[in-house]
Amino acid sequence: MNASPGQVVGLTLASSAGARSGDRPLVVGGLAKLSTCDWPGKLVATVFLQGCPWNCLYCHNPDLIDPRAPGQLEWPDVLAFLRGRVGLLDAVVFSGGEATRQDLTTAISQVRDLGFLVGLHTSGAYPRRLAALLDKVDWVGFDVKALPDDLPQVTGVEASAAAMTESLRLLIASGVDYQVRTTWGPGVPTVATPDQAQAVLEWARAQGAVDPVLQEVRPEGARPAFQSARAAALSA
Repeated sequence: MNASPGQVVGLTLASSAGARSGDRPLVVGGLAKLSTCDWPGKLVATVFLQGCPWNCLYCHNPDLIDPRAPGQLEWPDVLAFLRGRVGLLDAVVFSGGEATRQDLTTAISQVRDLGFLVGLHTSGAYPRRLAALLDKVDWVGFDVKALPDDLPQVTGVEASAAAMTESLRLLIASGVDYQVRTTWGPGVPTVATPDQAQAVLEWARAQGAVDPVLQEVRPEGARPAFQSARAAALSA
């Protein structure tokens, strides 16, 4: 289960709005200063990037969906924090939102220069952008949200199934270490029952994914529409 961007503490919004990763300012929606769950077996800081092209009902970070929302932290301040954690943390994970929506090239290089491993969370919304990052990261947490035929019902985007399938293919072929995971539970569209969840895992295995895992949906922070759907499913 991912950490929450609400764990931001001790950082202030800086005035260095011109700081950039790649050609555009990196829009940071939050920072978890310490997480043991965002990369299994590693102590990490998790950087939550603003914006996601998908609109999943059960998203527990819905404030990160809107790509037009302003950042809550400046990237130079995040880097300053990370400099103080050299030797204490193993890695930095870029999460979201959908992390690959933004250009991470410079940010990843800066994190590596500090000596950290680099992790990435993605749902595979942007296959070409993911392909460009796979030789720059050490690990990927990949969310298979549903069977391809069901995915548009989850994301609200018709093209999401093709994007997710191609991204998973690219990841598996890359040789980069990864974990494929599927969120399930009452109220989750098309993945509400154990049988539905197992069907998604079987599909992922058929694509070549090794040891995909299930994670229970996290209702905390989700929007009222999901809370209502979950309550109705639990009372049925």
